[in-house]
Amino acid sequence: MPNNKFNVVSLIRRKRDGGNLSKTEIQYLIDEYTKDALPDYQMSAFLMAVFLKGMNDEEASAIAYAMLHSGKVMDLSEINGVKVDKHSTGGVGDKLSLILAPIVAAAGVPVPMISGRGLGHTGGTLDKLESIPGFDVNLDLTRYVEVIKKHNLVFIGQTEDIAPADKRLYALRDVTATVECIPLIASSIMSKKLAEGIDALVLDVKHGSGAFIKDPEEAKLLARRLVDIGSEFKKDTVAYLTNMDQPLGYKIGNWLEVEESIFCLQDEWPDDVREITLLLSGSMIQQGGRAETLDDGIEMAKATIQNGSALKKLRDIVIEQGGDVAVIEDPGSYKPAAHQTDFTAAKDGVVSAIDAYQVGMASLELGAGRKEKTQPVDPAAGIVLRKKIGDKVKQGETIAVLHTNKEAQFDVALELLEKAYVVEDKAGASRPLITHVVDAGGIHDFDYSRVPALK
Repeated sequence: MPNNKFNVVSLIRRKRDGGNLSKTEIQYLIDEYTKDALPDYQMSAFLMAVFLKGMNDEEASAIAYAMLHSGKVMDLSEINGVKVDKHSTGGVGDKLSLILAPIVAAAGVPVPMISGRGLGHTGGTLDKLESIPGFDVNLDLTRYVEVIKKHNLVFIGQTEDIAPADKRLYALRDVTATVECIPLIASSIMSKKLAEGIDALVLDVKHGSGAFIKDPEEAKLLARRLVDIGSEFKKDTVAYLTNMDQPLGYKIGNWLEVEESIFCLQDEWPDDVREITLLLSGSMIQQGGRAETLDDGIEMAKATIQNGSALKKLRDIVIEQGGDVAVIEDPGSYKPAAHQTDFTAAKDGVVSAIDAYQVGMASLELGAGRKEKTQPVDPAAGIVLRKKIGDKVKQGETIAVLHTNKEAQFDVALELLEKAYVVEDKAGASRPLITHVVDAGGIHDFDYSRVPALK
């Protein structure tokens, strides 16, 4: 029976008109939605009101708290070591979790990773993992603890017990155009991560054309909010702001990104993926107490690549979670998409810009993402880039290769790529990949000279 403590329409109307809700009112909305007493259409209206009118700090804290406590908060104190996780706010081609989690676990830091599915124009870690035949992300919480104990690592999706409100809202936001909202992003990330049982958290907050938050100043606000929530819950939390003005790496799509991750763990890196992965890995290793400094942590991360222990860790976790390890050992054995076509340059010049959002949408159209929350994804669909910003091109030269099992989707995807790529006589000035760091002490410019290990 529904709890009629508050009039839901009145709460939606107040938020629509720019008013504020109390912690009790927000808790009520989240509780009722989690119990199926509040229908999707009303929660969608509330989400849109929040998207349009925002939330103050008290409301943002209240929604994070309500979502965290909508389910079970794990206690991993029986597992030795400082438990550290990483979360990215999402970007096109962002496969970093698949690379850094095995690195950090191989360095001796437990990584309990509960991840999400694709959201909007970006891919999800769970979808990528499930492109590995047989890989099971639906472990119960008993198995979750067992696998962390055994391997220092686990990849799972949200169970019905872990922040169930976030699981439902995450899918609803994806199909109601309410993704790009700082309070909703912050509450989603932190409710899920705090429920994992972690001691520390590293955040990759992206800005630029392929990020949900385009404006660097808004990204700073989001990072500050995330770190503040972590501090409120007494978790060691640090956020790095990174540039998503073009896709990360060269492969976009579920299996394609797993394949690129395997190559990275074999020390065959795109420069941008290497730089951010080593930074985040080194930070996690430092937070986990295995390294005194960030530089030391980065050097330890490099060592796990060079000695093969990180790749072995990925192989071990694939076996443990039921995946076909043969495709990890021989990525070329994976069945490709049935149809491929080239996107070619219209003129000579230099790639001066890539709208990563349009590239992400092209990948979605090919089948790598969802337009509806129940829609399956095609694990083999996606895009392989041949040219990125600063690369010279000749007219007719292949810029990207599109992969799909839905040949009819090529036309719309090609149109999106035409919008995405800008070819000019010369490349413009580039921005640094890592721009700021946010910690309990505030927001700081990222100083590359103080992290020589990234070179």
